[in-house]
Amino acid sequence: MRTTHKGKYILAVEGNPPLADGGVYCMPGGRPFKDTLTEMASEAMAVIAWGSCASWGCVQAAKPNPTQATPVHEVVTDTPVIKVPGCPPIAEVMTGVLTYVVTFGRLPALDRHGRPKMFYSQRIHDKCYRRPHFDAGQYAESWDDEGARKGYCLYKLGCKGPTTYNACSTVRWNEGVSFPIQSGHGCLGCSEQDFWDKGPFYSRLSTLDPLPVEGDADTLGLTAAAVTGGAIAAHAGVSIIKTARDKKDAADARAAHEQDKS
Repeated sequence: MRTTHKGKYILAVEGNPPLADGGVYCMPGGRPFKDTLTEMASEAMAVIAWGSCASWGCVQAAKPNPTQATPVHEVVTDTPVIKVPGCPPIAEVMTGVLTYVVTFGRLPALDRHGRPKMFYSQRIHDKCYRRPHFDAGQYAESWDDEGARKGYCLYKLGCKGPTTYNACSTVRWNEGVSFPIQSGHGCLGCSEQDFWDKGPFYSRLSTLDPLPVEGDADTLGLTAAAVTGGAIAAHAGVSIIKTARDKKDAADARAAHEQDKS
């Protein structure tokens, strides 16, 4: 089959090959997964790495990674690899990538990490319906406070939306019903590299690229240097100060009006 359809088939891969001890920690059919993977990928048009395990390594590759679980693109080096990360990836994103290839006979445009730009070009934060609350400095401080009930931003509760590229806030899940943030839980950043090792899920971010909202993964990744924790905090602080100033100005104006009336 591989010879008959050489260069015309797509190899879809879920999970990642462990390389330690000759690959003995994953032996489908009594053969190391890494060997089967490289053989099947050698004549493919492209390989699609389904999910964060195949794309980045995910929990299997979390420190100290005793089995040496390795992302697909580090094992398959002579065939294009399309990464479709997520834990799990969104069903419509998966079918969308395949549909594009079947329809146009070519691979979709990819960002510098190998992800389809049509689904991974923006941060979840960019299209999140809670974004206005972030801009206004309105945050939930706990899961059951008044801010949480009003739908305030979940950044302080650990939401990783500002640094996560995926289509969750636009495509959503379960045929568009909802996504984690809409359901009241912050984004875990599951489609990003090494998300499992980036600290507690419920601790807020310590860094953020302070660049325009609509910047894509290539632009942000190539031009931004990581900055110390104040980027979001400073943004929020400015918003809070502005809100407080506006309230004070309004109060002063009312007081002056009352004084004029008297």
